[in-house]
Amino acid sequence: MTYAIPRSDPYATMATRTYLLLFSLLCSLSMGCLGNSAALVTFLALSALLVLISIRTRLIIQVDHSELMVGRAHIELKYIGEVTELDTAAMKTLRSRDANPMAFLAFRFWSSTGVKVEVNDERDETPYWLITSNKANQLAKALKEN
Repeated sequence: MTYAIPRSDPYATMATRTYLLLFSLLCSLSMGCLGNSAALVTFLALSALLVLISIRTRLIIQVDHSELMVGRAHIELKYIGEVTELDTAAMKTLRSRDANPMAFLAFRFWSSTGVKVEVNDERDETPYWLITSNKANQLAKALKEN
């Protein structure tokens, strides 16, 4: 069974809209100071930059029959221990005060829930993976099934 988080994330869309709002504000300020041509060039350049950033920083999570893949990182399922679904409060605590500096962190600021995946490999010093997902329950279920 292959499981993938859908790419149409409403929080990512909200972040994109926020950036576009800020870029529009910047363009309107530059139009007032520098004129219409400068505002148009600034808007087009910043819009292209925003699209590039959103494509390069997306977090794709996949679980298949043999491994968990989060972005470019992957781990075989035989090395996965306990899988814990985290609510907003637990995620906030684990991201900050209770964070282990050796843990693998794959999170986005606009996602408030996630999954903690314990690593059971004596060769790997990483104690756990902390992965944000708006569908943490589906991700945890997919990991526990495999």
